[in-house]
Amino acid sequence: MATTNSSTMRIGVVGYGHLGQHLVERIIKDGAGLGLTLAFVWNRNPHKLKGSVPDQLILEDLSAFKTRECQVIVEVCHPKIVKDFGVQFLTHAHFLVGSPSALCDPLLNQQLRHAASHHGNTLYVPSGALWGGQDIQRLNDSGALTGVFVRMSKHPSCFRLTEDTLSDWTEGEGRRVLFSGSVAELCPLAPNNVNTMAAVAVAAGTLGFSGVRGEIVSDTALRDFHVVEVEVSGANGFSVHTVRRNPAQLGAVTGSATYSSFWHSLLVCKGHGGRVYLC
Repeated sequence: MATTNSSTMRIGVVGYGHLGQHLVERIIKDGAGLGLTLAFVWNRNPHKLKGSVPDQLILEDLSAFKTRECQVIVEVCHPKIVKDFGVQFLTHAHFLVGSPSALCDPLLNQQLRHAASHHGNTLYVPSGALWGGQDIQRLNDSGALTGVFVRMSKHPSCFRLTEDTLSDWTEGEGRRVLFSGSVAELCPLAPNNVNTMAAVAVAAGTLGFSGVRGEIVSDTALRDFHVVEVEVSGANGFSVHTVRRNPAQLGAVTGSATYSSFWHSLLVCKGHGGRVYLC
């Protein structure tokens, strides 16, 4: 079980893309005053870390993470890491999963939940670009949630799809619906783009990945923003519709406001028992 009584929380960061770099820089810059310090940083290409991360903090072999004492491990790279190492991470530390789209796999979802419960560590799911996640969770827990629909619209350069759906896009073509269906079906198609939808599916646990509906839209007019729309319905005609415009550069998978959101999610990771916790 992760030890959280120490005044300093040791963080392992897995992945060094834009979000990983942001977290590492914030921990180095602001961590001391917040009781945070780096335990290790891993990247698929360790050479990318040279000169940016102190040599003693570079972990070249991820399977050796057990040799570094840490209370929280943060994954910010790819769902495959969650599949290959998530259960192992939870045997030693709390785990903040930056690719919750991996949880669409029912077996992996069950294994991670079991590991969290068995070892008394928390599987943290960041809200990311989701607005009102705790409200959805409360409605779900009360038994009054009846439906959730999420639409994510982005410039086509911002999508990373596993299928060749967008290879023919042209600037100025406007709006194109790429997929509409269950989040369970959508996650394998766009694993790097729909982590917000995965967070919704975790919050709406009675509906889950198969019951939450999702849609991704390519829109060449969205050169400066990602747009996330969430429609929630409940008992007795209750409904909420939110629209979030998240500033983002062309080609960016993650909107800029999500970096701050993720950082604040990390600050929450101080141990909430052997369960799944939306933060």
